[in-house]
Amino acid sequence: MTPVNVADLNRDSDWTQTHVVVAGIGVAGFAAADHLTQLGAHVTVVDAADGVKQRARADVLEVVGATVRLGDGDTLPAGVDVLVVSPGLPPSAPIITAAQAQGVPVWGELELAWRLRGPEAADWLMISGTNGKTTVTLMLESMLRAAGHRTAAVGNIGVSLIDAVMDPEGFDVLAVEVGAPQLPFLYSASPVASVCLNLAPDHVDLFGSFEAYRDAKARIYRNTQVAAVYNVADRETERMVEEADVIDGCRAIGFTLGMPARSMLGLVEDLMVDRAFIDNRADYAMEIGSVHEVRPFAPHNVANALAASALARAYGVSAADVLAGLRAFEPAGHRIADVADFGGVRWVDDSKATNCHAAETSLLAYESVVWIAGGMAKGQQFDDLVVRTRDHLRGVVLLGVDRSEIRAALSRHAPDVPVVEVVRTDTGAMDDVVAAAASMASVGDTVLLAPGCASWDMFTDYAQRGDMFADSVHRLEPA
Repeated sequence: MTPVNVADLNRDSDWTQTHVVVAGIGVAGFAAADHLTQLGAHVTVVDAADGVKQRARADVLEVVGATVRLGDGDTLPAGVDVLVVSPGLPPSAPIITAAQAQGVPVWGELELAWRLRGPEAADWLMISGTNGKTTVTLMLESMLRAAGHRTAAVGNIGVSLIDAVMDPEGFDVLAVEVGAPQLPFLYSASPVASVCLNLAPDHVDLFGSFEAYRDAKARIYRNTQVAAVYNVADRETERMVEEADVIDGCRAIGFTLGMPARSMLGLVEDLMVDRAFIDNRADYAMEIGSVHEVRPFAPHNVANALAASALARAYGVSAADVLAGLRAFEPAGHRIADVADFGGVRWVDDSKATNCHAAETSLLAYESVVWIAGGMAKGQQFDDLVVRTRDHLRGVVLLGVDRSEIRAALSRHAPDVPVVEVVRTDTGAMDDVVAAAASMASVGDTVLLAPGCASWDMFTDYAQRGDMFADSVHRLEPA
C-alpha cells in the first residue's frame, strides 16, 4: 500500500487509502464524516456520548460506509492517518494528545474545509473574539447579501462550513465564525480579511491558561490577505495583528467608538464613518450611516457593526450596501433583546452573556440596572466586573450553582447594593428570579438578564434560560 501523503490531501486527492478518524458526531463532525466517506476515505467516527441524536446520526453514517463508535471519545483507533476534531473539543482532549504523541496530523473543521474547497472556491472572511462573534458574522452576511453576493454565515455559528464548501452550487464568499478551540488546528486557510473582536478570560478551562487561549485566538490572522481588523479599545487584538504572519500587502485596520484615525472605522458624533477603504483617507472619512441604524442599539453593538463593516469594506462592499445590510439585519436571539417594557421598567434578555466580559459590556450599556446573574462560573473571578459596574447596579438577583462567588464579590466591592439569592435549582426558579427583580426595579430601571455564567447547571443552554426568562416576564406583564 502506498503511504498516504497527508500534507497534500485536498478535494481532488485519492482518499481511498486514507483512514480518517473524526472526533465528534455533532453538526461539524457529521458533515466531515459524510463528505469524507463520499470521497472514498475510510472513516471512523468516535463520540463519548451515546444518546438519541448520536445514534440517529450514526445510523445515517453507517449506511454510507463509515464506522461509528459511540460511548468512547477518548481512545484513538489504530492505523489512523489523520484526526479531524470537531469544534468545542479542548486541545488537551485525550484523543488529541494521543494523536500528537503518535505523530498523527490533527485538523480542525476549518482546516478540512479549506482543503475541500472546489476549483472556484468561495473567499473567506473570518471572525473570532471572546464576545460578539455571532452578531458580527450575521451582520456581515447581511451586508454581503445586500451587495448581491452568494453568501452564508457558517462555522461556529452552528452551520457546517464543510457542507458550505462542498455545496455544488457554491458561494462567492463565506462569513466564517471561528471559536477558539478550532484555531490551534488550522494551518492552511488564507482569508481575505479577519478579525479578533476582543479578548477576555474565557475557556481557560479548555486551554489550561489565558496565554494559551490568547495564542489560539491570535491564529485568526495567519495568512490574511487584505485586512487584519483589530479593536482599538483592546490593545491585545492590535498586538496580535502586529505579530501575525500575514500575506504581503495586508493592512492593519482598526475599529473604534471614538474618532477614527487613518486606516480605521469609527464614529464622528452619531455617524459611523470609514477612514480605511477610501483613497483620500488622510484628510476625509466616508459616511456609512447613523449609529441608530444599529439594532439592537447599544455601544458594544455599534462596535460590532463597525467590525462587520470593516470586513465587508475589505471585500469591496460599498458603503451604501453596508448600510443596507445593517438595516436588513435580524439580530440573533438572547443578545440584548428587548422582552417587555411596562410600569416604566425595561426587561432585557442577554442570556448569551455567559462570561464576565460579556456581562460587563451589557451592564455598562444601561444607566440603572437590576442585574440577574449566576450559573456555572467556569473558573472566572467577578471582582473586576463588580468594581467596573457597581455604579450601574440598582439591585442584583442571583441564581445557579456558583452564585456565592458573585455574592462574595458584591459584598467586597458593592456592599450597599441589595442582593436576593434564589436557591431553587429547577427551571421553575426563573419565576422567583423575575418576581424578585420586579420588587427591586423602579421607574427608569432596566432588568437585565446578563448572567456572566454558563447555563448548564439549571438549563439546557443559554437559549432555554433566555426563553424561560421571557416567559416569566410575560406572565408578570399586565394584560
